[in-house]
Amino acid sequence: MEPTRDEEAAITDETTQSPPAPVIENEPVEIADGVYVIPDGGVPLVPNVGIVSGSRGTLVVDTGMGPRNGQAVRRHAEQLAGDRTLFLTLTHFHPEHGYGAQAFDGVAVSVYNRAQRDELRQKGSAYLELFKTFGPAVAEQLEGVELVEPDLVYEEAAELDLGGRTAQLRTWGLAHTTADQVVFLPDQRILFTGDLVETECFAIFPWFPPDDVDVDGDRWIAVLEHLERLEPEIVVPGHGPLGDAGVIATARDYLELLRSETRRLADGGASEDEAAAEIDLSMRALHPDWAQPEWIDFGVRCFYAAHAGDRS
Repeated sequence: MEPTRDEEAAITDETTQSPPAPVIENEPVEIADGVYVIPDGGVPLVPNVGIVSGSRGTLVVDTGMGPRNGQAVRRHAEQLAGDRTLFLTLTHFHPEHGYGAQAFDGVAVSVYNRAQRDELRQKGSAYLELFKTFGPAVAEQLEGVELVEPDLVYEEAAELDLGGRTAQLRTWGLAHTTADQVVFLPDQRILFTGDLVETECFAIFPWFPPDDVDVDGDRWIAVLEHLERLEPEIVVPGHGPLGDAGVIATARDYLELLRSETRRLADGGASEDEAAAEIDLSMRALHPDWAQPEWIDFGVRCFYAAHAGDRS
């Protein structure tokens, strides 16, 4: 998969604004009894990382990008886990969420859903090379990355008994990626969403035809409806500040508006480029404080292609 200029600009504007290096710097913050988050600090390409401990096991949710970040997360996890068994899971295969997994190889039991593992096998190396083009600070974090296979795979749902605390792993299939995974702690009503939900940030659409078109806005909206029915009290998004169930509704409202506006303009005869340009302006005006507005364009083009297929 050879990156295009648009793809290189989509995830980071490193060359023009020199954002902070994508390095996990923050300490874990306890958000509930035995549940910690290493917050992203608003740094692009740094995810919110979760660490969940029960009496027998500790689960890590995402690793950050590359060996250095993975090792930092591992140190925090081992300090919090003590002699408990370590588990690792990833919300999806993208480099900033899971390309530090090698730091846990042989140390933690890793658990992914099967389609997520398969997507890593199919696209992992190409995404590694793609992300290396996003500037020297990103490339530095990706030096020495080794893609590792999970120890265990599941189909649609699995549960991890951590000892007095259960972590539910669930996927509803294609949305932001082919098999986005959430982690739900039912007793505490805490939900880790990965990039299905961002806060104060536009939804990330990895819509890179013809290289990668495994993103579906309609199904994404449906998945968010499933997440709302879980009635979480604390939501840990892929990127951005934590919130309550309202942040899921905000993410869904944005996607629904993006879809409806795309369809309206397409039905009125607007080309894909025309629709993208008009909606980009309106969404920036509607959410002037949200980060990464470059993703609006990709979202419009994804919905436009789907609508064109519906009409053909």
